[in-house]
Amino acid sequence: MSKDIADIRTKAYVLRRTNYGEADRILNLITPEGKMSAIAKGVRKPKSKLAGGVEMFSLVEVNLHRGRGDLMTVTGARMLDYYGKIITNYELLEAATMVLKKINIAAEAVETPEYFTIVDAVLKGLNEGVDSGLAESWFLLNLLKASGEEVNLYRDERGEKLDASRRYNYLAQESAFAESERGEFGAEEIKLLRLMLTSNLAVVARVKNVEQYSPEVLRFSRIVSKMI
Repeated sequence: MSKDIADIRTKAYVLRRTNYGEADRILNLITPEGKMSAIAKGVRKPKSKLAGGVEMFSLVEVNLHRGRGDLMTVTGARMLDYYGKIITNYELLEAATMVLKKINIAAEAVETPEYFTIVDAVLKGLNEGVDSGLAESWFLLNLLKASGEEVNLYRDERGEKLDASRRYNYLAQESAFAESERGEFGAEEIKLLRLMLTSNLAVVARVKNVEQYSPEVLRFSRIVSKMI
C-alpha cells in the first residue's frame, strides 16, 4: 500500500493486541494489502464504539488513517464474522494462536496478500470443524510457499522422480525424500501434501479418509516449516 494514501478501508484480522496508555491498544493487523500497525484510541473504555470491531479471531472491516508516523489510527471498525467456536476449544485455540503468531512474524519480512488469504482460510476452517492437525499442516506448508521457500514433492535426493509404488523418509538435512522400505511416506501421503499446496483448506478437508494420513503429513509440515 502506498504511504501517500491517507485513509483506507480494508478487511483485516487482528494478529496481536497490546495495551497502550490508560485506554488505547496497539494493533497488528493482517490485511489484503499486507501487515499494518494501528492504534485504537479509547478502545478499552466501556462505551468505546471500536471495541466490538477489533476482536481476536474475527474478520473485521477497519477504517485507518495514516498520519505522519508509521503507526496508523483506527477511525472506525465493524465485525464481519466472528469465529466463536475457536475460543471454546483449547485445541482449536492453540492452533489459531499459533497461526496468528507465525503470520505476525513472517509478514515483517515478506509482503504478500497471500498471508491474509491463508489466515482467512485457516480460521474459517477451524471454526467449521476442520481437524486442527490437518489445518496446521495446510497452514505451515502454505506459509512456507508464500514466504518464497520451495518444498520438493516430486523428486528424491538423487533427483529421481518419486515412485508411487515405493516408500520414502524425509531427510531434513538434505531437504529431500529418500527411498526406504519402511518409509513414512507413500503415494497417498505425498499426494495429500501436493494437494495442500495447490488447493484451499476446505477442499483438502473433504478428501476421503484424510485423517488416516494426517499424522505423517503434520510431522513433515513441522519439519519443513523450520526453513523459515
